[in-house]
Amino acid sequence: MMPRYVCSVDVGTGSARAGVFQADGQLLGRGVEPILLNRPSADYAEHDSENIWQSVCKAVRAAVRAAGVKAQDIAGLSFDATCSLVVRGREGEPVSVSPGGDDRWDTIVWLDHRALAEADQCSATGHEVLDFIGGTMSPEMETPKLMWLKRHLPKSWERAGHFFDLADFLTWRASGSTERSQCTVTAKWTYLAHENEPWRRDFFEAVGIGDMLERGTVPPHAVPPGTDLGPLTAEAAEALGLTQGCRVGAGLIDAFAGALGVLGPYAGKPDELARQMALIAGTSSCVMTMASEPKQLRGFWGPYYGTILPGLWLTEGGQSATGALLDHVIRLHGAGGEPSADMHQRIADRIDELRTVEDDLSPRLHVLPDFHGNRSPYADSHALGVVSGLTLDASFDSLCRLYWRTAVGIALGVRHILDTLNAHGHDIDTLHVTGGHTRNALLMELYADATGCAVIEPETDEAVLLGTAMIAAAACGLYPNLAEAATAMARPARKRSANSARAVRYERDYRVFLEMHKQRKALDEIGQ
Repeated sequence: MMPRYVCSVDVGTGSARAGVFQADGQLLGRGVEPILLNRPSADYAEHDSENIWQSVCKAVRAAVRAAGVKAQDIAGLSFDATCSLVVRGREGEPVSVSPGGDDRWDTIVWLDHRALAEADQCSATGHEVLDFIGGTMSPEMETPKLMWLKRHLPKSWERAGHFFDLADFLTWRASGSTERSQCTVTAKWTYLAHENEPWRRDFFEAVGIGDMLERGTVPPHAVPPGTDLGPLTAEAAEALGLTQGCRVGAGLIDAFAGALGVLGPYAGKPDELARQMALIAGTSSCVMTMASEPKQLRGFWGPYYGTILPGLWLTEGGQSATGALLDHVIRLHGAGGEPSADMHQRIADRIDELRTVEDDLSPRLHVLPDFHGNRSPYADSHALGVVSGLTLDASFDSLCRLYWRTAVGIALGVRHILDTLNAHGHDIDTLHVTGGHTRNALLMELYADATGCAVIEPETDEAVLLGTAMIAAAACGLYPNLAEAATAMARPARKRSANSARAVRYERDYRVFLEMHKQRKALDEIGQ
């Protein structure tokens, strides 16, 4: 019999997760392993890529055991990961990206903001590549991080032989292929996939890293997600507990995998697909929508050509801190503490009790949630959060009120993104949510009620792993192409409609939200 299962791996900020899937998209088994995170200072975050690979191998072995399938029945494997920058030497050895110089820390994590000045320098060039990242360079992209590396760690720059996005590093470790996914380099490296000469060398020269492509062994052209990169190497097959009959597919950035996982049912229906938006929501939140024609819009990343499905343009926006902001509120408040799952649930339960007494809970308390900058629609990495309406109350109930109003601010931020997109040529009316926020009943309610959209929630929240499994299924030939794999492997979902009775309340809150943006800008101008 032909092998009929695939394995997908999702590497997030704190863990590596693996899943084994049937050809119909059903998850059979899962494995999870933590990964290390080094925080040498407030704006710095670093990974050890060897630690990541070891965790990946353990997670894959655990998933195969849990699925109860044989290693030789795994036909395909692919990876998604955060958009973190991995630096390796000419022989493939780790090269330090850390101020301390320890080669163990060879990866700058996606959320690291050390390269703010370099990002501003990129934006100041006014180069054409900026037209396809919303007009402004983010410090979360790879170009400013590479600039920082050359500027601050010149010895590491000289030693470098490979620059990888994390998903491409993992396919390299698995297959030996140095190909880069069109998803990673288009979304984070200013690769213009729609052009015959996609790398704009004049841009890299303008920002001082003209030798980046040669030094980093970066190919002149990327390959579409789901491309077969070849079989597992003998070393990788042994480490992963799989066989060399397993094919490796070019992967995705994690949020893009989540978008594919939830929007898969529309892969062959571009007109319907254009009305859908994926919200991949966890520590931060990412929104994605696809269309047949490019729609350039300042404050949004893209439009990116072919970063998930061939022939389609993807627009990406997001919020830099959402789940992380709710955690921060718990730590910040005197009645809070460690933001454990139990603490979040205790707060949510008390909010439900308070809302039975006060249906409109704390209407004069408002939160602008830009505590880690504004990714969309303003693309302002320097933006700050604002809280208006505090009192001297330091009780647990005051923490619950602040938590609730922070959640309202997060949902209004999604509406702000939606309204901006729809005012510039999109026609989105349905929101597909996946990620950790699906376990927060307050946020799921607010996403429907505060945006007015229909909200689609997968019955099993493994959309990121599922999207990567679709990639693996296309790469190994279980399906003739990615669109057919996505359609065939799509899983059931639940629909939540907005509560129209609350619409007036959230319209009021939204007017305040927009006014707070204006007032923050005015205060910043006074302080300059």
